[in-house]
Amino acid sequence: MAFVEVAWQRHIRLAMLLTGDRWRAEELLQDSLVKVYERWRRLSRLDDPHAYLRRALVNNHTSAWRRRRRESLVGEVPDRAAPSGDIGPDAVVLRAALMSLTAKQRAVVVLRHYEDLTEREVARVLGCSQGTVKSQNARALDKLRHLLDEPTYQVSR
Repeated sequence: MAFVEVAWQRHIRLAMLLTGDRWRAEELLQDSLVKVYERWRRLSRLDDPHAYLRRALVNNHTSAWRRRRRESLVGEVPDRAAPSGDIGPDAVVLRAALMSLTAKQRAVVVLRHYEDLTEREVARVLGCSQGTVKSQNARALDKLRHLLDEPTYQVSR
């Protein structure tokens, strides 16, 4: 299926930014593509089936995050895989800072600034109001600025 090839290249980075891990990102994208495949007859008629896939990625990530959180609250330790070795030091620092955000803040930042969606589009993808997108984005950017200014997050050159 040609859509899968295009979608993989287009959305793997989004999945990696949401999850912070290459293997979880691939699993998240695969699961989301299965949902798209199950609804392909209807989705192929849409103007942008990639928008549906993007929303599926965010929703599946949120569901997985909630599951892991519930499991860790009852004593299981969530799996924390090491980041992929194919990225530079600046990307490692940014990934660590992104992972310090809440799941919703991270989704807002990634959709707003990486995917370059408008506040209205982000609100639609996340199923919340534009005001929530604005406030979550502001809080996240403040936290990222604070974290990235700390010496412990600086990359030594």
